[in-house]
Amino acid sequence: MSAEVQSAPTENGIERFSREKLLSQFREVRSFTEQLTDPLETEDFVIQIATHGSPAKWHLAHSSWFFEAFLLEKAVSGFESMHPKYSYLFNSYYLQTGDPHCRDKRGNLSRPTVKEVFEYRKYVNEQVEAFIKNASEDEWGEWAGVIEIGINHEQQHQELLITDLKMMLAQNPLHSAYKEKRTRPKSSNIEPLTWISFDEGVHEIGHNGSGFGYDNEFPRHKTYIHSYSLANRLVTNGEYLEFMKSGAYGDPKLWLDEGFSLITEEKWYAPKYWKIIDGEWHHFTLNGLERVDPNEPVTHVSYFEADAYARWKGCRLPTEQEWELASETEKMEGNFVDAGHLHPVAESYKAEGFSQMFGEVWQWTSSAYSAYPGYKPFPGKLGEYNGKFMCNQYVLRGGSCATSENHYRKTYRNFFHTRYRWQFTGIRLAKDLSK
Repeated sequence: MSAEVQSAPTENGIERFSREKLLSQFREVRSFTEQLTDPLETEDFVIQIATHGSPAKWHLAHSSWFFEAFLLEKAVSGFESMHPKYSYLFNSYYLQTGDPHCRDKRGNLSRPTVKEVFEYRKYVNEQVEAFIKNASEDEWGEWAGVIEIGINHEQQHQELLITDLKMMLAQNPLHSAYKEKRTRPKSSNIEPLTWISFDEGVHEIGHNGSGFGYDNEFPRHKTYIHSYSLANRLVTNGEYLEFMKSGAYGDPKLWLDEGFSLITEEKWYAPKYWKIIDGEWHHFTLNGLERVDPNEPVTHVSYFEADAYARWKGCRLPTEQEWELASETEKMEGNFVDAGHLHPVAESYKAEGFSQMFGEVWQWTSSAYSAYPGYKPFPGKLGEYNGKFMCNQYVLRGGSCATSENHYRKTYRNFFHTRYRWQFTGIRLAKDLSK
């Protein structure tokens, strides 16, 4: 089973699937995953806090299993896994490749050990690199696209690794930092929010076929967008605090019914990781416990909280089509994981145009996650990658401070359930233009 990749084979005249390029990308991404675990102690690798989260050790192994299951077992004659049970332990949800181990019990596994998982990664690295170097031209043409998908898949798990580690460390009363504290850029003066307007009309949305894209970004298609305005920046902690102080968490008219039931049952009164200490709001960050900076973008809010805040402001959340149209002329730069802050920062405001369009936080949209017209999933068993989740989830755009910059595209469609808050999710407002 090979994977047809739905985009052009060249980028700016450079061969996209050259062996040298993919080998370099493979090494760089695999190395960065392990760099992310450098600050950890052995005990940190094995804890699973929630069903929707995974231990660090599992992320390391699963991203290796992906190359094994979708490349090595199919393309390399006589390939043997390090252990016959790894395909069971480290499968996530790919039912066509076999039954996966129970998702909520990943943290119960003390074996294989952390050392053995790193040995597994090394073994897979050697096998993949040997294939890249030695495959025939026909084999390379058939399987290079799968290697590219595997590289991007690992970058997704790097972000999940970061957010899962944060969720784990936040449970500990010691408030231990993930890594040595570093100073984030600050801003003492945030300009009032302004609006940028767009006229109604027919616009093209989706991946244009240049470079890599996931199947859910295709095909590029026409869509009608009504006149609207989009906020020039993200909602800040200080602005969200005003929402909290207004008693909004207790006002049912602001909330979707399911959302109000959730915040009542779970006793939510603030974003995830926030708590009051000595009369001041603090929040847990990957640098440890800090006072809430009112000028930083608010993060770790659910879809329900983002939607309620928008209603409170007399606005709404943008559709994903509106967000993509607004992003088209913006330079793709921002506070991605490459900057090393691992938290939204308050300095990236521009005098004109949009600020914080990319990086910082994943921005909730009002768009349900569904297929574009004419959507085709990846072929074969990789067809389970995205399409099977097109139900009961909402689209997020923009990337976050835990996303790799070279992994992100303006057409990237992330998606989460409405109640989840462990990702770096935030708010950008939209509103209709009166006629």
